[in-house]
Amino acid sequence: MLKILLPIVVLLIGAVGAYAIVVNRPALEAQPAKPEPPLVSVVRAEPQTVRFNVRSQGVVTPRTEIDWVAEVAGKVIRLNPDFVAGGFFEAGEELVALDPRDYDQAVVAAEAKLAEARRRLAQEEAEAEQARSEWEALGEGEPTPLARHEPQLAEARAKLKAAEAELIKARLDRSRCELHAPFAGRVLARYVGLGQYVQPGEKLARLQATDVAEVRLPVSTEQLADLDVNLGRRKGADQSGSKVRMMATVGGIEQHWEGRIVRSEAQIDDTTGLLHLVAEVPDPYGPRHAQLLLSGLFVQAEIEGRERSGVFVLPLAAVNAAQEALVVDSEHRLHIRRLKVLRTEADRVLVAEGLAAGEAVVIDGVSVPVEGMHVRLEAGDAKPEESDVSAAN
Repeated sequence: MLKILLPIVVLLIGAVGAYAIVVNRPALEAQPAKPEPPLVSVVRAEPQTVRFNVRSQGVVTPRTEIDWVAEVAGKVIRLNPDFVAGGFFEAGEELVALDPRDYDQAVVAAEAKLAEARRRLAQEEAEAEQARSEWEALGEGEPTPLARHEPQLAEARAKLKAAEAELIKARLDRSRCELHAPFAGRVLARYVGLGQYVQPGEKLARLQATDVAEVRLPVSTEQLADLDVNLGRRKGADQSGSKVRMMATVGGIEQHWEGRIVRSEAQIDDTTGLLHLVAEVPDPYGPRHAQLLLSGLFVQAEIEGRERSGVFVLPLAAVNAAQEALVVDSEHRLHIRRLKVLRTEADRVLVAEGLAAGEAVVIDGVSVPVEGMHVRLEAGDAKPEESDVSAAN
C-alpha cells in the first residue's frame, strides 16, 4: 500500500508547489521597444563658383549655299572631274565649259563694228575741220551747228561708244562660257551633263561653301540671362561670341567640335517662344577636326555661360519636387529646409539660397521625414571635412 500511496503523495505535493509558484510570481513591467534612429547618407554643402552653361541642339548647315546657274546659252563641252555630288573644288576653279564658237564670232563682229565706228568718227572730224576752214574763208557770219558738223560728230561719237559697249558685252558673254567656282566649296547636287544644251538662268548645280558651317541653336528667354551673347547690337571688332562645344555620334563614335556664337536671329519664334542663336564652326572639312562636320548632321551643343559664385551644387536625390532639402544639425536632428533653386540639370541641382557652408544635406535613408527627428550619420559623413562636393565647370 505504501508503494502505491507514496508516488501519489509526491505528485500532489509537486502540483501544489507548482500552483503556488504560478500564483505568487512577481509582476513584470512591459518595456516599450525603442526604435533605432535611421541611418542616413549626407553630402556637405559648400559654396562654389559655377559656370552656367546652356544646353541646346541643332542641325548643321553651310553658311553659304546657292543654286549655280548659267548666264549664257550653249552646249556643255567640258566638265571638271570633281564636278559631281560630294566633290570638292577651290575658288576660281573651272567646273563647266560651254561651246564658245558663237561667242567668238560675236567678239569678232563687235571688234569690226568698233573699227568702223572709229573710222567714221575720224572721217566726221576731218569733214568738220574742212567745213570750218571753208566757212572762215567765205566769211559769211556765224555758221550753223549743221554747217559745223556738230550733229554728225555727236552721232559718230555715240556710235563709237555703242560699239565699245557691244564689244565689252561680247567679250563678257565669251568669258561666261567657262564657268568658274565662286568660292571654295562642295557640290551638293549636279543638274547638267556633258553634251547638254543649257539656257541662261538654267540651274547647273547646288553648291555650298566649306569655309564655315552654321548651327541654329534654340534657347529660351530665361536661359539668355546665363549667356553673354549679342542680341542684335552692332558688335565691335574686339568682341567675340561665347564658345560652343558640339557633340554627335558618327559611326558609333562620339565626335566633338568647337565653335562660337556669332549672332542671334532677328525675332523670337512665335510658335515655340524660343530665340535662335547662330554658332559658327570654321573650316568644318579641314584637318583640325577629327571628323568632318557634315551638313544636315544633328548635334548636341553646350553654350558657355556666365560664372556665378556662392552656388551650392547638390545631387538630384538631395532636393524633392517642392524644392526642399533635409539638413542634419550638430545634434543629429533633421530639419526640412526650403531652398532657392537656380537650375535643375540631368545630374545635379544648383542652389542659390537656403543652405550654409558645411551643412550636412541628406541624400538617402529617410523615407518619411519629420521635423526634429533624430538620425544617425554614416561613418564617412560624421565630420564636415570628410565630405565635399566637387566644383562643376
